[in-house]
Amino acid sequence: MSSQPAGPKLSATVLVVRDGDALPEVLMVKRHYQIDFAAGALVFPGGKATPEDSSPDWDAYTDGDFGPVQQDARIAAVREAFEESGLLLARHKAQRGTNQPLVGPETAEKLDPFRSAVDRGEQSFLELIRDNGLVLALDSLVHFGHWITPDMMPKRFDTHFYLAPAPPDQIAAHDGRETTDSVWIGAQAALDAEEAGEAVIIFPTRMNLKKLATAKSVADAVERFGAETVITVKPQQSETPEGEPCLVIPEVEGYGQTIELLSRVNV
Repeated sequence: MSSQPAGPKLSATVLVVRDGDALPEVLMVKRHYQIDFAAGALVFPGGKATPEDSSPDWDAYTDGDFGPVQQDARIAAVREAFEESGLLLARHKAQRGTNQPLVGPETAEKLDPFRSAVDRGEQSFLELIRDNGLVLALDSLVHFGHWITPDMMPKRFDTHFYLAPAPPDQIAAHDGRETTDSVWIGAQAALDAEEAGEAVIIFPTRMNLKKLATAKSVADAVERFGAETVITVKPQQSETPEGEPCLVIPEVEGYGQTIELLSRVNV
């Protein structure tokens, strides 16, 4: 009797970007070596959605109207960015609204001691935002990608990728629990580091780095990717003409690659 593949879990990942000397830089964190998924890999902040991320009580504390799945995933993306980097994509409730400024370093530093408790589920993120007179700036996120893990993988995720300009003057720092290092790095520089054997980067992260590498600035990335239709990518298992197991994604996805050898898929 055949078994059904495990259903993918809603997840979110956020590419926080800032302008570098020549090209945009993206915040990446290194996963702890004892984590059960992507151990030791260089990734963007992200993770699984929690039940609280879908609470209707968030409606009063979020900017933007995106519908159930998109709102849940965007809340998860903002929460994960806070947990793993300390960056807070939020506004003061008295200054809410699209194009209004995000909170400054003083607010982010005030809430920083709660990062670990939010991560462990000991502190409600919703209550933390509410009690500090804030709203999440969900409208500051640009939907960048949507990947669903192949059926044959033991851990499966339905992951929405978002692009977010870095909050001015806030300082990013890894959490020391799930992540052990953090770096602002150009997309192509990260790809070059993996090619040189200096970094481990999992397949979806690599593909989204390749997509980001085509942007010339943060403004260019926000304008161009914000105008694009996000197409769901679900790699399919196949074989190369030489008989090597591989994953295949359609050319229309625009990631500059259609085949990935399973031997290169780090999980």
